[in-house]
Amino acid sequence: MTQLYRTAKRVINCWNEFGSQFGFEEVMSDLEKVILMAGFAPTVVCLCGSTRFWRIFQKVNLQETLAGKIVLSIGAASSTDDEHFGNLPREEYERIKTMLDDLHLRKIDLASEILVLNVDDYVGESTAKEIIYAKQHGKKIRWLVHPSKHDV
Repeated sequence: MTQLYRTAKRVINCWNEFGSQFGFEEVMSDLEKVILMAGFAPTVVCLCGSTRFWRIFQKVNLQETLAGKIVLSIGAASSTDDEHFGNLPREEYERIKTMLDDLHLRKIDLASEILVLNVDDYVGESTAKEIIYAKQHGKKIRWLVHPSKHDV
């Protein structure tokens, strides 16, 4: 008996036996496992890389979407952070940059994998932190340029 079958059977049995009295969150958690094991849920990928390559973010976002994946990306894929926020006072720029970096870590939390857009094998400071974070949280890591000197 496969793990998928056992988990699906548990969901059905619990719902039949307990109905709405059974914990909705637990039933939904088990149902989510069934869906994932059955391959019905698309992979969620988070794109990571320097905003200087925003055009690559757009291109890869489309490629990954057409491959059937849910894509999480940078918030403003239309120019670099400096072009968006470079005219702000340094303190405000740093506040926004920190907030965006933290938000991107939350996107990594939601993803099952990251795709590092290491154009010319470039990985900046923020991207390096995202790679470390993804590794610490057991995320699969893919690279645009592979092999990469950063893949250790």
